[in-house]
Amino acid sequence: MLTLPPKVTERAFARLAEIGAARDGKVLRVAVEGGGCSGFQYQIDLDEASSDDDLVLSDGGETVVVDSVSLPFLANAVIDFSEELIGARFVIDNPNATSSCGCGTSFSI
Repeated sequence: MLTLPPKVTERAFARLAEIGAARDGKVLRVAVEGGGCSGFQYQIDLDEASSDDDLVLSDGGETVVVDSVSLPFLANAVIDFSEELIGARFVIDNPNATSSCGCGTSFSI
């Protein structure tokens, strides 16, 4: 499989615009950390700025950043925004994950 950087959907960028992230000087930071019930967990936060070693994905003035350590874990992944009855949140469809927990924030490779 060809390794590509993660993709951010139009819906995710639209949600960032809706909450005024760029207007407030914020970027959406997506990272992978050790822990969680399946071994790794996603950390998704609004951050002040990008770092020099971040992958920067932008559209419509909004920005999503992924640090260089997390990038291999998110290769070919899709960062999206989902609105369901249980709530609204940014979600990650990660083809590298061999299993994940029920809440979708923890996974294993």
